[in-house]
Amino acid sequence: MPAIRLLSPRLANQIAAGEVVERPASVVKELVENALDAGANRVDIDVEQGGVKLIRVRDDGFGIGEADLPLALSRHATSKIESLDDLEAVASLGFRGEALASISSVSRLALTSRTEAQEAASRVEVEGRDMDARISPAAHPVGTTVEVRDLFFNTPARRKFLRTEKTEFNHVEECVRRQALSRFDAGFTLRHNQRVVQSLRPAENPLDRERRIGSLCGQQFIDNAVVIDAEATGLRLWGWVALPTFSRSQADLQYFFVNGRVIRDRLVAHAVRQAYRDVLYNNRHPAFVLYLEVDPATVDVNVHPTKHEVRFRDGRLVHDFIFRTLHKALADVRPDDHLRGAVAQSAVREEVGGTGVVGGASSFSGGNAPSSAEQGISRSWGETASVFPPQGSGGHQQQQPHHEWQARDQMGFYQSLNEGGGLAGRQQSEPVPEITVGQPTRPADGEAEPPLGYAIAQLHGIYILAQSRQGMIVVDMHAAHERITYERMKRALEAQDLKSQPLLVPVSLAVSQKEAALAETHGNELQQLGLQVERIGPETLAIRQVPALLRGADTEQLVRDILADLIENGQSDRVEAVTHELLGTMACHGSVRANRQLTIPEMNTLLRDMEATERSGQCNHGRPTWTVVTLSELDKLFLRGR
Repeated sequence: MPAIRLLSPRLANQIAAGEVVERPASVVKELVENALDAGANRVDIDVEQGGVKLIRVRDDGFGIGEADLPLALSRHATSKIESLDDLEAVASLGFRGEALASISSVSRLALTSRTEAQEAASRVEVEGRDMDARISPAAHPVGTTVEVRDLFFNTPARRKFLRTEKTEFNHVEECVRRQALSRFDAGFTLRHNQRVVQSLRPAENPLDRERRIGSLCGQQFIDNAVVIDAEATGLRLWGWVALPTFSRSQADLQYFFVNGRVIRDRLVAHAVRQAYRDVLYNNRHPAFVLYLEVDPATVDVNVHPTKHEVRFRDGRLVHDFIFRTLHKALADVRPDDHLRGAVAQSAVREEVGGTGVVGGASSFSGGNAPSSAEQGISRSWGETASVFPPQGSGGHQQQQPHHEWQARDQMGFYQSLNEGGGLAGRQQSEPVPEITVGQPTRPADGEAEPPLGYAIAQLHGIYILAQSRQGMIVVDMHAAHERITYERMKRALEAQDLKSQPLLVPVSLAVSQKEAALAETHGNELQQLGLQVERIGPETLAIRQVPALLRGADTEQLVRDILADLIENGQSDRVEAVTHELLGTMACHGSVRANRQLTIPEMNTLLRDMEATERSGQCNHGRPTWTVVTLSELDKLFLRGR
């Protein structure tokens, strides 16, 4: 067996470089973070050939003294932490003391720096082959410049894994984008092959911050974003989250920062997904730029060499805070929020000469919407006489009569919606004209116009046409009233808590020992979800009670999914998700079908209900409920003003 021996410093650094320096973007990340930690107000990044030939990062930070230059390139040398107490409350971006040593072991590196106390700058150079530091005088203002040339010149195997110049630069650009989003107080310039790609001044006020967000993430994002700023129990979450209608086909516009450090965390991702759960269309992804500020002592950043992962001391607290903050922000979105984004996008398209329709569903490009034959309008929750108030009533339904609603009544209610009497029977027997037209209600003197305007017509028994100062608004009656019904059902369920129903024959479930122990440990939490699960063997569970609403569901699979959530995230919202899915199905299928003729007051009542209902911009399945065609777009369609 070979003898045990110490690795050479060069080989040890190259091994470390395998973890820290994956590609040119990794080098840019480490050097820019060092610049920001040094108090830089300005960071200039120059790259050539995607960063393989040259990476130069220049800053106006504190600089490095001449005596410290050789040590700065040594492994495990840093000015950012000194003791274990510092490590347990890291406030800087870097702290390992490995980056410069790792980079210099696989490149030709030169570092030039000057502190304010020095009259002249100094330069240190090393090459990956021998790594002997050579120091010489140089001319340089206060700050530091690091030049990295010929990356991986001495490790050909690593160089073979690099992609094309364009791909590598795209990664560099994304890295700079993240750093620019993390530090609004610093300016950034990025050049590729002597061409300026990004030039960002420090953003010192909210307007400048929004301009930087628009520059880096696209103006459409900021036009469709909701501003977040919430504090609780030592946590602060602020930033921007996009409206559900501004969804993405990929998770490519999601930035989350913890104390200024960009991270990718499963706990955070789960909280965001949960907040967007019933407002996104199938397989769509939300867009957000969010900043979480916590006590550094409550988060461990020493988890992964790239420092992209963190571990929270109280993960559940952080998860619940993020979820509840985003959930409330999305619930508070009303049609006028959508309209602001719609009008802003219309103005942008008008400037560039584009065309198209924009609205509450602006930028929405989901799957197929239901056909006209599948459309309808659902009965308001708690109403038994008609879908809407009788003709002649107009106005907001602010006060809803209180109705007792128990879990055992839910399926009975669902079945009653499809019985032959009432509106369902009427809809089948009465012919309805394809379009109903009436005079819209006008606002009284001094009264502000509501966001969705006033109804003027009904098209094909499916759509409501309304007009406002913005233009023409088209509402899908079924989708809109489905959301109204769904939200009322959820509130009614929350008001009376989740009821449990004992099983006549307990369900036996074979699980692993880890899952069985988890179920035993979280027994009280499962009970709160309406589930009574007992451990009756080392690898066996017995399900004795289930939520009454879910008595027809696949109980065994439900418990397995909950245990999987507990293992991965430490908590589960599976029962709530399944319950809401069932309520959504009831609200969707328990509805009167298309061709329900509405009067103008009835249509206006639906519009007012939409304005007062949470998440009314989307139906339960994430499809848009309304859209707007602005006056400028209508003028362009008909060539008015030309």
